[in-house]
Amino acid sequence: MAKWTAFPYDNSAFVYTPATLKKHWARLHAGDAEPLPKDADVLQAWIHFHAGDFQAAYDAGLAAGGAGITVANKAQGIYANYLEKKEKVKLEMFLEIAERAEAQQAEEPKNPNAWYWQAYALGRYGQGISVAKALAQGLGSKVKTALETTIKLAPKHADAHIALGAFHAEVIDKVGKLLGKTQGADAATGLKMFEQALKLNPGSAIAMIERANGLVMLEGDKRMKEAEKLYADAAACEAMDAMELLDIELAREELED
Repeated sequence: MAKWTAFPYDNSAFVYTPATLKKHWARLHAGDAEPLPKDADVLQAWIHFHAGDFQAAYDAGLAAGGAGITVANKAQGIYANYLEKKEKVKLEMFLEIAERAEAQQAEEPKNPNAWYWQAYALGRYGQGISVAKALAQGLGSKVKTALETTIKLAPKHADAHIALGAFHAEVIDKVGKLLGKTQGADAATGLKMFEQALKLNPGSAIAMIERANGLVMLEGDKRMKEAEKLYADAAACEAMDAMELLDIELAREELED
C-alpha cells in the first residue's frame, strides 16, 4: 500500500499511553460511543489513531481483528476525508470502509459502529461523486437506514446524530424539498438531529461545524450569523487528539473564507 500522507501538525500533546488513554477515553469517545477495548492490541491501535498516525492505526486495527476493525475504519475514514490528496484514492478508500463495515455488521449486527462507518463512508463517497448521482444509485436510503440503526443501537451516538442531520440537509440542499421528501429527507428532522448531537457532545467542534453548514443549507442567509458564531466556537475548541485538531483547523478555514 502507498504511504499515507503524514499528519501535518504537532501531535506531541496527543501521544497517549494505555493508562492515560483509559483515563481520557470517555471524553475522546463522546462522539462515537465506542466502548473501551479489552484487547491490548486494539488499545494500541487507538493510541496510534489519537496521535494522528492513521496508517499505523489502520494496520494495527486490521491485524487485531474484532473490535480493531472499527479503529481501522475510523483511521481510514478520517485520513481519507482530511488528508488524502488524490480524489480517486479517497473514493476507493471510502468504498473499502463501507465494504468492511458491512462485513462487520454480518458478524456483529448489534455493533453500532459497524453501521456508522458504513454510513459515514457511503455518505462521503456520495459527496465525492455528487449527491444527486449517489441518490440515483440508491445510496441515500442505505446511509439513512445505517444511521438510524446506529442511533437505535446507541442512542447517545453523537456522531450518528450529526451525520443524520447532514444527510437531511445535504439532500434538501442538492435536490430540493420536494424530491428530498422521496428520499425521506426532512428539514425539521435535520435541525433536530444537529441540536441533539450538540446536547450529547457539547464540546465537539465537528458537531458545531456540521450544524453551521446545515443551518445555512436548510434556512439560508437568515441563519448565517448563527452559523458564523458556531464556526468561531468550533475554532476556539481545545483539541484532545489529532482528529479534533483537524476539525478545529477546518473551522478556522471556514472563518477565513
